Amino acid sequence: MIPFTKAHACGNDFLIVAEDAVAAQDRAALTRRLCARSTGMGADGIEFFAWTGKTSGRARLHNADGSMAEISGNGTRCVAAWMAEELGSKAGDKLEILTGAGLRVCRIERVRNGSEFSVEVCTAMGVPTFIPHTIRLGDGADIVGIEVSTGNPHFVIVVDNAEFSVAGRPWTAIGAEACVHVDFPHRTNVEFVRVLSEREIEIRIFERGVGPTTSSGTGSSAAATAALALKGCVSPLSVISPGGRQAVAWSGPGSELRLSGPASLIARGEAW
Repeated sequence: MIPFTKAHACGNDFLIVAEDAVAAQDRAALTRRLCARSTGMGADGIEFFAWTGKTSGRARLHNADGSMAEISGNGTRCVAAWMAEELGSKAGDKLEILTGAGLRVCRIERVRNGSEFSVEVCTAMGVPTFIPHTIRLGDGADIVGIEVSTGNPHFVIVVDNAEFSVAGRPWTAIGAEACVHVDFPHRTNVEFVRVLSEREIEIRIFERGVGPTTSSGTGSSAAATAALALKGCVSPLSVISPGGRQAVAWSGPGSELRLSGPASLIARGEAW
């Protein structure tokens, strides 16, 4: 049996599984099986975790389709929530999580013990990079966007309508095609951004290895990077997704970005 904890950050859900519980199992196949919405536990991915110190650990992420990803901002925050409960952490405590994109330091801002264990976390997300980029779709449409790295790849498209449509097509269709575009040999996450004000943006996410998701931590970070750098927005910036609201603070190129938001533990169990 494989013990697991299920957690979510703004609806972006993950299973947290101890590395030593899966031994030599094929993690890609296991992830596809456990993340299946109808026949498994259902999740956007699995964070395989191992302690490396008293307040530090290592997390390796597999997306729902079994593929490995460098990092998930929300997944990392879910791991931080799990660590915080295990350790009895309080506001102000810092937890270190080594991801495929490097070390991430999570500061616990608030702890709530109610019907579920929840925390507010501020995560140091590293220094983002960005560059304007245009891709040509199969129908000949040129899509102008911003290629952003937040430790994993993103393609950010700014839209001017509440439906988030692009070139007359639904955002989900554009996202599915852009995700696997030849310009992105390792595939990419795709974010659609609507600027509401200089302090607030709204996004939709097509996540590599998952599809449409209710939220994304690195996606929120990438969208905010593009909006702050190129669209006249001001830090701290509120990022609204279908699953909830996150905050991004960033001083500009060369500086570290910080992402703040909630994470909750919602279930525990065992799987075959």
